[in-house]
Amino acid sequence: MDFDDSQEEARFRSGVRAWLAEYGPRYVPAENADDADVVALAKAWQSALADAGYAGFGFPAAIGGRPGALIEQVIFNQEVAGHPMTHVEIMVQGCAIALPTILAHGSAGQIERLGRATIRGDVIWCQLFSEPGAGSDLAGIRTSARAVGDQWEINGQKVWTSGALYADWGLLVARTDPDVPKHKGLTYFLLDMKSAGVTVRPLRQMGGRAEFNEVFLDDVRIPDSMRLGGVGDGWKVAIATLSNERLGLLHDSAVSRNLIAPLLRIAARTRCADGTPVLEDSLFQQRLASYYAAVSGVEQIGNRIITALSQGSTPGPEATIGKVTLTRHLQLMAEFGLELAGMSGATIDQAGQDDLYQVQQGFFLAPGYRMGGGTEEIAKNIIAERVLGLPPDHRLDKDLPFSALT
Repeated sequence: MDFDDSQEEARFRSGVRAWLAEYGPRYVPAENADDADVVALAKAWQSALADAGYAGFGFPAAIGGRPGALIEQVIFNQEVAGHPMTHVEIMVQGCAIALPTILAHGSAGQIERLGRATIRGDVIWCQLFSEPGAGSDLAGIRTSARAVGDQWEINGQKVWTSGALYADWGLLVARTDPDVPKHKGLTYFLLDMKSAGVTVRPLRQMGGRAEFNEVFLDDVRIPDSMRLGGVGDGWKVAIATLSNERLGLLHDSAVSRNLIAPLLRIAARTRCADGTPVLEDSLFQQRLASYYAAVSGVEQIGNRIITALSQGSTPGPEATIGKVTLTRHLQLMAEFGLELAGMSGATIDQAGQDDLYQVQQGFFLAPGYRMGGGTEEIAKNIIAERVLGLPPDHRLDKDLPFSALT
């Protein structure tokens, strides 16, 4: 891989830097902004990106995308990582997860209706997969979908749904046939989150935020035109979504990289027992260098995958390696920062302690990132089976009808 910009890439990078310098500061949330303000700002930011041609990398121009070399997305991600627009994560599920799935498995009508709106940020997406009794074993979901004329009636409960509170549309997997093996009786739908019967309840996290939600679905009606893929093909479509989700987490390496600067500043004002700054301690330097190397390595894995995508491939299991590495290091870095802060690491006060606050939020978010896209145990199975070619685990329920399982 050639890490140097070509002349064309250098011009593109220069243009991105100039645009971010002018427009980026306009889209930074106020310190005490509420959720509604942040969502509105995120939508405005995504619209500005689309107007400037910096949204929808690799997607068709017919829906407002920017087709062509995906190296531009790599360059843009590198440049935007240095800007404090943390609310962009609100939009990740749309362009990084939902839209690739719709383009791969959706109808022309679905793409026309939702493609441009997603790229422009007019709609925000959430992912209705996990349930109270089906997390790691996603194929064990019990939310049902029953055909009623040209509609489907949905009943069930989802949980750990990121962004459901402000999402406009959701990616939903439900069980349409309980009398076949669990992986074969699933169907995939696109759900308008404003539909009657949808109830969203926020789950407050230990950091004070409520990014996760539980969603109750009571006699919710979905038109058959919003079914994605064939009846019973939901598992195949869901695997495509999960692959894109893990790739999206991999692209979000800025979450980990952005902890390095606060760690450096905390170390600069923290003293060792002999009075010298921790920043000058060789053990600290080695530890921070190991974090930097890990994050940089994961970023290059992501760049290799983007290069492969630009050549016509689809997201594979390789992204899982980076996801496991990145999220684990996010937690290690945050824990290290709290150790450096000492007793003050146990208090939460953003005013005047922004570096510590960033480290604390990284600590609070790390468990969710480690579970996102599948727990670490599931991720290791994927790496073992699909990357290393090791024999799969024995699954005694694989060929049994779902209705026979207890």
